Amino acid sequence: MNWLSRTAFRATGVVAAMGLVLAAASPASAQNAIRDTEIEGIIHEWADPVLVAMGLEPTEVEILLINENDLNAFATRGRIMGVNTGLILRTRTANELLGVLAHEAGHIKNRHTLRDGAQGAGMQPMLMTMALGALAIAAGAPQAGAVLLGNSQYFGTLSALRYMTHQEGEADNTGARALENAGESGRGLVSFFENFRSQEVFSDARRYPYFRSHPLSSDRIENLRRFVAEQSNYDRSDSPERVAQHALILAKIHAFMDEPNQTLRDYPESDVSLPGRYARSIAWYRDGQTERALTAVDALLSEQPENPYFWELRGQILFEEGRPAEAIGAHQRSVELRPDAPLLRINLAHALIETHDPARLDQAIAELKRATALENDNTMGWRLLSQAYASQGREGEARLASAEMYFAGGAEVQATQFALRARDMLEPGTAEWTRAMDIVFASGATQQDVDEVDRRNNRRDRGGVIPAG
Repeated sequence: MNWLSRTAFRATGVVAAMGLVLAAASPASAQNAIRDTEIEGIIHEWADPVLVAMGLEPTEVEILLINENDLNAFATRGRIMGVNTGLILRTRTANELLGVLAHEAGHIKNRHTLRDGAQGAGMQPMLMTMALGALAIAAGAPQAGAVLLGNSQYFGTLSALRYMTHQEGEADNTGARALENAGESGRGLVSFFENFRSQEVFSDARRYPYFRSHPLSSDRIENLRRFVAEQSNYDRSDSPERVAQHALILAKIHAFMDEPNQTLRDYPESDVSLPGRYARSIAWYRDGQTERALTAVDALLSEQPENPYFWELRGQILFEEGRPAEAIGAHQRSVELRPDAPLLRINLAHALIETHDPARLDQAIAELKRATALENDNTMGWRLLSQAYASQGREGEARLASAEMYFAGGAEVQATQFALRARDMLEPGTAEWTRAMDIVFASGATQQDVDEVDRRNNRRDRGGVIPAG
């Protein structure tokens, strides 16, 4: 499991524009995003057929894992869904988690955003009430006017909540229809809501964030229950494979997020299940018991030698123990088993770079180029590529990779600065030179801006005085 190496800047900006009707998430939440190829792969395996049934293109929907214990999930413009690890850990079945994902995808499908939504719905009655209050005061009824002014926020909030409830019902129905059309049961969505139905009676301070922005009501749950109960797949249960996948997801999140001692209590050695042994191997590694962790991973690999994530974990343990040369073989094997996974290639490249062996840099660069081609907004991939080029003395390519990193993250000023530096070091007319200029103009600069930079640089080269500003 890796800390966020993709969309770090971009996700922060998008979340800030999130609709009120959707679950709120702060920019800090986006910075708490984590990456895990195994968990992401399982979630997409479950959710992609539902997205297709909803009329969405799965490759255009990004699902972010947020490392926060609060029960929360959200959807934003740009077809991004975020799911807190706290919510995942509170799902009792795979079908419940799939139901939540279908509901959030329903918000995306129905384009429930701030501009179209609750803020506008609440603002209009609030402003009207305030206007009536002002008129009442002007007409000589100050007490009545004061009452109206004092209640304007209440009426605005009430209207916004009605609007939110309406959109939640729309998302429920859209998600439930897509689940049915994908051959899945909608029962998990109902049971998830029922499990937290009591949250509605709590104050906002005690209520989970998810239910502050996804208000529940008896009518809403009952309407959803009737709807899904009529569907042909209502009684379909999770397959044994999916049950096992859900247990593995929970074990892996607990093992990486909880204190090792807590994980070892929750998954004692008497638990000989695969999720239990997986969790203990991670807990031992995080607790500094490296050899014990490696022994546990090797036992898992003896049973599943073709599992790329066991090889990834073995490489991660060795790398973080300061043994990058030994980690290379494990990471290489994980890439061979999952060549389409950019994070696995980045792991391999990172190990190659950290050996500080110049002979390994060409392979590291090749892996990073493949990774960033697969996932061109992966800021970690671009950062490491810049580092590898710089180690080879290829300063132009290094600055171009830095420009790509900032451009992927939405930091346009820095992207332009590095792209201009790269342009001056690259051969004019080459693909790299052209890409540098593409970044400059895509970041908002004009040809006039570029010409002004060139004039200032020429004057500096001639030793001239550059006017302030």
